[in-house]
Amino acid sequence: MKRRLAAVAAVILLPAGAVAAVALPALAAPDTGFTATGVGADAASPQMLAAMQRDLGLSADQAKSRIARDDKASRTDVELRKALGSAYAGSWLTADATSLTVAVTTDAAAQRARAAGAQVRLVDRGAAQLDGVKASLDRSAAKAPAASIPGWYVDVATNTVVVLAKGGTAAATAFVKASGVDAKAVRVVASTETPTTYYDVRGGDAYYMGGRCSIGFSVTGGFVTAGHCGTTGTATQGYNNVSQGTFRGSSFPGNDYAWVQTNSNWTPQPWVNNYSGGNVTVAGSTEAAIGASICRSGSTTGWRCGTVQAKNSTVNYPQGTVSGLTRTNACAEPGDSGGSWLSGQQAQGVTSGGSGNCSSGGTTYFQPVNEILSVYGLTLRTSGGGGPTTPPPTTPPPGGSCSGTAYSGSLSSGASQYQPGGSYYYSSASGVHRGCLDGPNGVDFDLYLQKYSGSSWVTVAQGITSGPDETVSYSGTAGYYRYRVHAYSGSGSYSLTISRP
Repeated sequence: MKRRLAAVAAVILLPAGAVAAVALPALAAPDTGFTATGVGADAASPQMLAAMQRDLGLSADQAKSRIARDDKASRTDVELRKALGSAYAGSWLTADATSLTVAVTTDAAAQRARAAGAQVRLVDRGAAQLDGVKASLDRSAAKAPAASIPGWYVDVATNTVVVLAKGGTAAATAFVKASGVDAKAVRVVASTETPTTYYDVRGGDAYYMGGRCSIGFSVTGGFVTAGHCGTTGTATQGYNNVSQGTFRGSSFPGNDYAWVQTNSNWTPQPWVNNYSGGNVTVAGSTEAAIGASICRSGSTTGWRCGTVQAKNSTVNYPQGTVSGLTRTNACAEPGDSGGSWLSGQQAQGVTSGGSGNCSSGGTTYFQPVNEILSVYGLTLRTSGGGGPTTPPPTTPPPGGSCSGTAYSGSLSSGASQYQPGGSYYYSSASGVHRGCLDGPNGVDFDLYLQKYSGSSWVTVAQGITSGPDETVSYSGTAGYYRYRVHAYSGSGSYSLTISRP
């Protein structure tokens, strides 16, 4: 069973006298919603906000508000994706992020989505069916010439799979026919894109391996980057030409991800270089919704922002086909490859490649970071500030339990429990709260971190994947906190290890 790390710290239960002082509510009244209050003000650096103003045409206040709306919509999308099952057909934000639309295939699912505050569109094909059509195209990728078919992706807003066609539609139409998919589920769209990888370039901090590429995000023991930057066993040097590490895993084409294990000369930190003399703190890796604003950091073009256009995109590079990328309208140029993509403080992925530039505009694709973490069993480095004062181990630990104070319980399907010990704890200092949930195999358990607002419990971070294990990390101020463990489906015993500032 997969387990993740959490920083070592003691958990202090709230003394009885303090309960009366703040009039905490009864624990039996769970709050399952997410409130985005305050997210926009804290989630972005001045450099990121400036880039959003430039690229999205926003004021500083509008940029902060946009981050909060994007975050709330993304979390709503994850909840509905789990709740609606096969009736879920995707979701997307309007251009100004004021409305989230969820596509569904049944009236019952439509009612559930409306109850969550979303707009609804009834469609013919569920997300799984669209993904199946795209998977069939992926299996026929060898029949798609890169010169005339730049790629293809699922377009949830039209409930189809889009195949891009350059220089006429004949090759794309023939490719669709040869793949054997339902032609009614596919749209051929004219395109001028010529996507290329950004191999000999940098984004975030530069590193060298015979060429130059960029660090994506720090993980325990190293960092993730683009797979086309090096093969397993390739040695790297840092921006200062000091020996840095070795590629321990790499996949390209097919995928475009890799991870580098660093040596004792280097300490992975939970930051992204803002190229203005400071850092952007990484708080987690909640996946942004389609339509959400997103920004990338690269040494060639600095901070550049746009919006998420599509997920599960296939790109037909000259070197080979890469699937599972996220398509954006943020620009990039050579020098930005492998660099970091963020939505607010949430890590999204590493730069793969694209078409165009930052003078005329362009399309850029990134490899989602959560897939990289899952494939290699890595733990993203997150923090509310400078991170730990001691270097992390140079290799991820092979299994074992998380560090911190552990609590256990048993849940039946649909039930919830609160930890620590059915209660809550008080944090007297600002900093990072981490929780690592280890559930039984074959179930879907979720984890929520809640903070008391003075009148109610508010969910400030959540782990709600479809598996049994979840990790949350939240940078918060002093106050009262508790964890809610929820058995979304399935029953069994769990262990929760938590740490606090």
